[in-house]
Amino acid sequence: MSTAMPFDAAGPLLSDVTAAVKAAGVTLRDRYTSRARGVSLDEVVGEIHANDDAVLDVLREPLLRARRGSQWAEDELAGGALPPGEWWVVDPAEGNINHVHGMEDWAVTATLVSDNLPVLTVVHLPLTGDTYTAVAGGGARLNDRPLKVSAKTDLGAALIGTGQARPGEDERTFRRIGDSVTAMLINGLVVRVSVPATMQLVHVAAGRMDAFWQFSDVRSGLVAGALLVSEAGGTVTDLAGEPWNTGSRDFLAAAPGIHAAALKVLSPIPIA
Repeated sequence: MSTAMPFDAAGPLLSDVTAAVKAAGVTLRDRYTSRARGVSLDEVVGEIHANDDAVLDVLREPLLRARRGSQWAEDELAGGALPPGEWWVVDPAEGNINHVHGMEDWAVTATLVSDNLPVLTVVHLPLTGDTYTAVAGGGARLNDRPLKVSAKTDLGAALIGTGQARPGEDERTFRRIGDSVTAMLINGLVVRVSVPATMQLVHVAAGRMDAFWQFSDVRSGLVAGALLVSEAGGTVTDLAGEPWNTGSRDFLAAAPGIHAAALKVLSPIPIA
């Protein structure tokens, strides 16, 4: 992924977006309990939608106001290229399924995408208070500390991750995930399979994990992590090795020293 900041107001805008995302995080944190909520599928889905609605109520307007002329990508599970211009791609509860089941891997994310490339992102973890930020051409940070991807060069020593992008994907995608996990179990050290994508990608950006791949184009789960990894010195492509953007069909973010080896393992896995 190659990016260049398309505006000069990155500093003030990042400050405004960070404040908005942190405020939204308070709303999501206040809705959290350490016990699971909902028993039936309808109840679980209802809890998920209630989380989304509550956070969007306090997040949408501040973000649109912070960047005049920007637009809002409505469907957080949508994929594919966006129309030209600047778009907010937001996940009001990234890891919502974890939140409603009383687990701790969830966050609020907001990413400005310009002409299908992420250019500014904020990922806030309300339970810990940690905030990951990145600006295209300006590096990636955890709170006030610069991030740097792993220096590993041996895939056999790598901690690698993947996960399901959304419920109800087709059987071919599920089988492809299974085949890829098997291939990486053979070639890597350990494979971590979990959701959401962003919570694995922040680990890649911070050098705690070495790579993450996904057979999906769900924008909201990838744009924030793609920019964080890229700005932390990582390599972000599709599984054909081409630079990634929101129109790409699949995704690989890795430390530069193992990217080619990971691509060699994953790219031959058939789509069908």
